[in-house]
Amino acid sequence: MRRWVLLGAVAAAGLFAGLAPGWWVKGHESITEAAAARLPDDVPGFFRAAGKSLAHFAGDPDRWKNRDTPFLRGAEESNHYIDLEDLGGRPLPATNRFAGMTLMRDLKKEPNRVGLLPYAIAEGYERLACAFADHRRAPDSEPVRMKCLVYAGTMAHYTTDAAMPLHTTVDFDGRVRPDGTKKQRGIHAKLDAFPEKFKLTPEEICRGLEPRPVDDVWKHVTAFIAESHTHIDKSYELDAAGAFETPTDESRKFVLDRCRAGAQLTLDVWWAAWKKSEKLPPPY
Repeated sequence: MRRWVLLGAVAAAGLFAGLAPGWWVKGHESITEAAAARLPDDVPGFFRAAGKSLAHFAGDPDRWKNRDTPFLRGAEESNHYIDLEDLGGRPLPATNRFAGMTLMRDLKKEPNRVGLLPYAIAEGYERLACAFADHRRAPDSEPVRMKCLVYAGTMAHYTTDAAMPLHTTVDFDGRVRPDGTKKQRGIHAKLDAFPEKFKLTPEEICRGLEPRPVDDVWKHVTAFIAESHTHIDKSYELDAAGAFETPTDESRKFVLDRCRAGAQLTLDVWWAAWKKSEKLPPPY
């Protein structure tokens, strides 16, 4: 629910139209298209050529948080963030989201408030690997190709969310003062808006990126999120200087680097799914 409180405040302020509480939708699209542009040659050609389609599908998890689809919205919201402070240094179980939810409840935390972002990425990775395995068995099947793109695109929403530091913290939209008020409320919307508002392009984001092999996707993703968490103080520093509203060289580089990190993670997890699919046994 908490991201929707923020979204309502932002919409009321007239900062943007539509539903875009992660990066703005165009930001997700640009980062995803950038990742597609750097895929290695062993990934199927139809997939490497589908940057625009992958980019569109990357926006769907935000579209699923429509107020008029309450069942879907309620199931979807916690997939977009993880408040690492609420875990008290405890590692998340590398099994499934239900084990993670049990840990959170043992810590007296509600899973829907802590967030389940790493699990959303891991599930998306395995879903894509299953689709890629079907493609290997039926390479001319158009329905199989389509589901590869849909699964990959929606997974990319979560990998790109992971690169946004405020999706890893309880301080996602301001820091609480001793009197209970919040300092820098509104920072989340300003940082979310930056890639779209100041026109960070897929060409700029993907420049120089190269795919990297990943042996253990869960470890890679959780380490990535922990690293993203280290950029929270810098985010607040730049916001306090007004540099997300009036860009400076420093703030533009900061946001571009986070977008590039999101593209790198997306690229690497897509490639890992393709490689995993080679040895994935039939489901039945």
